[in-house]
Amino acid sequence: MSGQTQRLNVVPTVTMLGVMKARLIGATRGHALLKKKSDALTVQFRQILKKIVSTKESMGDVMKTSSFALTEAKYVAGDNIKHSIRENVKTASLKVRSRQENIAGVKLPKFEYFTDGEIKNDLTGLARGGQQVQACRTAYVKSIELLVELASLQTSFLTLDEAIKTTNRRVNALENVVKPRIENTISYIKGELDELEREDFFRLKKIQGYKRREVEKQRESAKAYAEEKAAEEMSLQKGISFVSAQDLLPQSNNDEDIIF
Repeated sequence: MSGQTQRLNVVPTVTMLGVMKARLIGATRGHALLKKKSDALTVQFRQILKKIVSTKESMGDVMKTSSFALTEAKYVAGDNIKHSIRENVKTASLKVRSRQENIAGVKLPKFEYFTDGEIKNDLTGLARGGQQVQACRTAYVKSIELLVELASLQTSFLTLDEAIKTTNRRVNALENVVKPRIENTISYIKGELDELEREDFFRLKKIQGYKRREVEKQRESAKAYAEEKAAEEMSLQKGISFVSAQDLLPQSNNDEDIIF
């Protein structure tokens, strides 16, 4: 794009120059703030990415342990254990709640697990394989905790990714479009104001020349009037005609200049 298309269509005045300078200051500050926001979000994004990687790495071992514990419980207590567990469980003891965390103006969703009420199925499988059942329950509770943490991290990861893309688009727009356009507009206004100043200077010079010519004309008129008065006085004094006095007047003036 050329510089002509990158400037705003404004009237080149001093007031508009002040407005454009104020807009440039605002755009510069906004660019700096958005850049800091982008950096802060990027740091948080990388931290969340590291946590996701470590959580997924530990998730495999935890799920493997949970599956193995379930297999042990079924082997010891038999397949009918699921019916007794369903009879004893009325409401969920492990629940999830959500909250929001503000990171540089971006609200990230956070999921937390908590225990609601007392656990009423501690005696499940006590008659047969109770220890394995409780071990299986403990393993799956840990799996749920990791799943909730992973869901929280994954949701925050996606939200941060979208926020960083939006912020970077704004930063690039301010840096590559808005600020250059305002700077080109300021340069255009300054050039036009300089041109107007040169035109005013030329106009003043013309006016001064016209006034100087008028003054010279007035001086010549005054000189002619003085010569006419002198010729009239000479004609009265010497008793000659006015025309003869005018003819003698330059000669007398030359004589006076020579004598001087």
